Amino acid sequence: MPQVLNTLIAAILLLVLAPVLAVIALLVRVLLGSPVLFTQVRPGLGGRPFRMIKFRTMTDSRGPDGQLLPDSERLTRFGRFLRGTSLDELPELWNVVKGDMSLVGPRPLLMDYLPLYTPEQARRHEVRPGITGWAQVNGRNALSWEEKFALDLWYVENRSIRLDLRILLLTIRKVFAREGISADGHATMERFTGSARSGSP
Repeated sequence: MPQVLNTLIAAILLLVLAPVLAVIALLVRVLLGSPVLFTQVRPGLGGRPFRMIKFRTMTDSRGPDGQLLPDSERLTRFGRFLRGTSLDELPELWNVVKGDMSLVGPRPLLMDYLPLYTPEQARRHEVRPGITGWAQVNGRNALSWEEKFALDLWYVENRSIRLDLRILLLTIRKVFAREGISADGHATMERFTGSARSGSP
């Protein structure tokens, strides 16, 4: 989808959803504390870093040693609701308006993962990252990393306006079905530690 169309749609959605965003922000402030928004540097087009914004879904609870507790213990019921409905992703519409992201594309992951990708997996950065993507409507966090990356690569090689519109429609259905929110045994998704490269023992 052309970026100018992405920007236009995202700007319209931000205006239309402004009351919803305000209510969510208030609830996050009351139930989870401040800051209301969670920001993190992620790799964008060409692997260039940008600051992605989301609604926070976890508390800052720490153990006796001062370290943050595991995600499963900091993710509250309200946080699970935000993630399950993807409402925590709505602030990313601003990233789309800024040109850092698209509505559809491979999800932006952690900067730490960049050196772990195989050359094929790294091709996910040939397009702007998206709020939703082909992997998200085909299993989301219930997929293995290899399955996700294979779907990302398929999208990169087959992207079109028609495919983007199909993914957006499927995303709406998936949000209501609340499928693939977390990986087995994890509050969200286990960390990516690299894939076996061709020729490796």
